Amino acid sequence: MEIVVSNKTSRPLYEQIVSQIKAQIMNSELKAGEALPSIRSLAKSLQISVLTVQKAYDILQGDGFIETAAGKGCYVSVQNQDFYLEEQQKKIESCFNEAIETARTSGISLDKLVSLLTLLYEED
Repeated sequence: MEIVVSNKTSRPLYEQIVSQIKAQIMNSELKAGEALPSIRSLAKSLQISVLTVQKAYDILQGDGFIETAAGKGCYVSVQNQDFYLEEQQKKIESCFNEAIETARTSGISLDKLVSLLTLLYEED
């Protein structure tokens, strides 16, 4: 599992960890039942506070992406793929709603908005 964090962005470190682990689960880079690094080892490898990693893991567990077994560590949740896809769909819908509102207030037509989305989606 590869996680990269940066102090040069406005996003808190724990959010960077959460989003990268979620992405790796969604992309099947991390499989159901797979062990995550311990909080201490991840904190050490990223050279950040244990409390920051703990907060990230707490959020991931609260969102249902990981499970914690006392004395054994944290594992990718065995919940089905539909749960993960639903999570991503909600995030996309939120972004689309914001884009739609901006387009409407700017007078951009649905056709132009769809064309823009298509162009951006197909870019490498």
